[in-house]
Amino acid sequence: MNKWWKKLALCLLLLFSLSFMIQPVTSRADFGGFSGDSDLAGSDSDGGSLFSDSDSDLGSFDGLIDVAGVIVIIIIAIVWGGKSKSSSGQPEGAKETPDNQLQPMSAYQNLDAGFDESVFREHLSNVYIQMQSCWQDKNIESIKPYMTDAFYYQCERQLEQLKNRGWTNYIERIAVLEVQPRGYYQESGMDHIVVKMRTRIVDYTLDDKTGNLVSGDKKREKFMTYEWDVCRKSGVVTNQTDGLRSVSCPHCGAPLSINQTAKCEYCDSVINIVNEDWALNNIKGISQKTV
Repeated sequence: MNKWWKKLALCLLLLFSLSFMIQPVTSRADFGGFSGDSDLAGSDSDGGSLFSDSDSDLGSFDGLIDVAGVIVIIIIAIVWGGKSKSSSGQPEGAKETPDNQLQPMSAYQNLDAGFDESVFREHLSNVYIQMQSCWQDKNIESIKPYMTDAFYYQCERQLEQLKNRGWTNYIERIAVLEVQPRGYYQESGMDHIVVKMRTRIVDYTLDDKTGNLVSGDKKREKFMTYEWDVCRKSGVVTNQTDGLRSVSCPHCGAPLSINQTAKCEYCDSVINIVNEDWALNNIKGISQKTV
């Protein structure tokens, strides 16, 4: 036992020393950073994204403590069996919302008689494509209305880190293969619909100055499975005439069609639609297969 602890202490010391020399390189990509170089199988663990909300400073004392903490966690994980993997041997993706936490979509008609699931699916499909385009352009302001404030600012911080590194994430040959509303739940005065989305993309990141490939592949396709959580204020119902909702700009009073754009063409104010129509609250990366 004493020899085992000595070996463990030596490993910790070695890894802690290496932390002074190694700067972590992130490689997850696509909107919000939900794809990466390693394929993912479905799992029971929480998923992650391209960057954390703030970078660690390896030159500071706090940064070193963080690094040491991560190393300790890694060692413990190795001792207790290593990184969680699926039966296929792949790292596991995020945990899907259990069915028993959701009400069936058929019951949502009782809350909103004008809700049209096909229109809803088409809308989310279009939003996904717009999101990827905006992520590549490194400007997501135009899709802010289709997100909750918290989720928008999370993605904006991640995008700012891409800009600071001088990288551009390219997402090409986008195809939305499936948009499946799985069910709904209500929480804190909001209606939430949980959606399974399957897509195909070509995803890679280049260094802006050198043009060198940072991560991904220009030729190989990634088949992605996400879980989207979209929400709106409870009690809001769909206009049964055309399936769209229109609101007035709170800044100048001009009419605004929130299903086309939520940027007022008169005063250029960007309006968040979460209180009037569906807004994206969260994304999980469930699985990824590269071919």
